[in-house]
Amino acid sequence: MHDVLDELHRRWAAGETVGVGTVVATFSSAPRAPGAAMLVGADGEVVGSVSGGCVEGAVYELARQVMDDGVPVLQRYGVSDDDAFAVGLTCGGIIDIFVEPVSRESMPELGEVVESVRAQRPVAVVTTVEHTDAGLLGRRMIVWPERATGTLGSARIDDAVLDDARGLLATGRSGTLHYGPDGQRRGEGMAVFVNTFEPPPRMLVFGAIDFAAAMARMGAYLGYEVTVCDARPVFATRSRFPEADEVVVDWPHRYLSAQADAGRIDGRTVVTVLTHDPKFDVPLLEVALRLDVGYVGAMGSRRTHDDRIARLREAGLTDAELKRLASPIGLDLGARTPEETAVSIAAEIIALRWGGGGRRLTDLDGRIHGEEDR
Repeated sequence: MHDVLDELHRRWAAGETVGVGTVVATFSSAPRAPGAAMLVGADGEVVGSVSGGCVEGAVYELARQVMDDGVPVLQRYGVSDDDAFAVGLTCGGIIDIFVEPVSRESMPELGEVVESVRAQRPVAVVTTVEHTDAGLLGRRMIVWPERATGTLGSARIDDAVLDDARGLLATGRSGTLHYGPDGQRRGEGMAVFVNTFEPPPRMLVFGAIDFAAAMARMGAYLGYEVTVCDARPVFATRSRFPEADEVVVDWPHRYLSAQADAGRIDGRTVVTVLTHDPKFDVPLLEVALRLDVGYVGAMGSRRTHDDRIARLREAGLTDAELKRLASPIGLDLGARTPEETAVSIAAEIIALRWGGGGRRLTDLDGRIHGEEDR
């Protein structure tokens, strides 16, 4: 829902009822991930996408319907349906889409949700998307790390879902959870969708060089909150890195340690070391490779890499810690320019995140999106 949240809030604040379709589950090669949303306004305007164009027409009509009758609907689209090609899902995927009316009356908490998102406070919207009691369909609970509001129908349901929702919120993942009709851990009859709104992941780019400028642009494009850090004030300037959210003048290892102590580093954080200068690299990598971050990569030639590894071993890093280092950084794309190099680094980050092999899809068989969509 991130991509439609601002427009949803604007129409909600104006007192309008809109139809919102949200991807709540995917199977095989579905084109959009859980949480992707499409909004249909009372004026017929469409914002967002649930399938990259495949089933938007069908969801549009369903959204108009739920705006009229006020009854939310969970709908599955996929190639197993006789009319799959009619709705356009020719990519081979299957998606479950929950379509609901949203207004001040149906979702009075939206203003507080938007406030939390804008303040970068983690929050999750938990919605009942399937239940044996049709009266509980669309019930909603808003979950923060320290509190929750709303109810899904009973104290037992709320207690069961709350812990699981906070677990997803802590990892920044959205997904569907299944329970018995009254929140039983074993059983069927109830499904809730946990739509998490975590602050964007961070990309820390160390080394204020031309490659860092390209990396900052790439990081911003991929949705990261980008910080460029360098100890040299003449190079670490806002004018050289306009796409970065923050440009910091500090010794890299000192800055990273301070950020970790402040709780601003997590398992989604990406660290790219582009300085290839031992006096910056080695102290920085000593810190980075001992933190729970999603990626640590360092630029340099094979010779630079060998020298760097030797220095890190002398500094006391273990084989397990050194194995986490992506060096030389990036995938083998034959990159030459800073922009091409930034693409190769981004490709490696994406591949490691989702378990991709970095090979050409035309040379492979099987699912495009791997096990994650099963």
